[in-house]
Amino acid sequence: MAETIQFDLVAPERAVASVRADRVEAPGAEGIFTVLPNHAPLVTVLAPGVVRYHAEGSETRIFVRGGFAEITPAGFTILAEEAVPVTEFDKEDIRQRIKNCEEDLSDSDSTEETRIFAARELEHLKEIKAAL
Repeated sequence: MAETIQFDLVAPERAVASVRADRVEAPGAEGIFTVLPNHAPLVTVLAPGVVRYHAEGSETRIFVRGGFAEITPAGFTILAEEAVPVTEFDKEDIRQRIKNCEEDLSDSDSTEETRIFAARELEHLKEIKAAL
């Protein structure tokens, strides 16, 4: 049996993954890194992007937005600010939501509060779109 590493991905609202993985790829602050069994200990900040883990011959992709990653002899744990399986995104819905935010930003009738919300949402949606 091939060696595996315990991988856990947790977001504030739920535990997203807890599996024995062959390898895990994650978006670190300095670029994408790969974790294999027996990896050296490490703590790092995550960048927005897609975590890919490979287990039992298949790949699972999860969008993460910020957080921390810790590798220890016991395994690899990600504590993400946000984590959503890529399969839960609808590309057309994201495109439409980006368009709506851009319209809110350019609309002279929008309140300052609406513009601030739209700018934050637009940044978030563009991160998701880039990751997909």
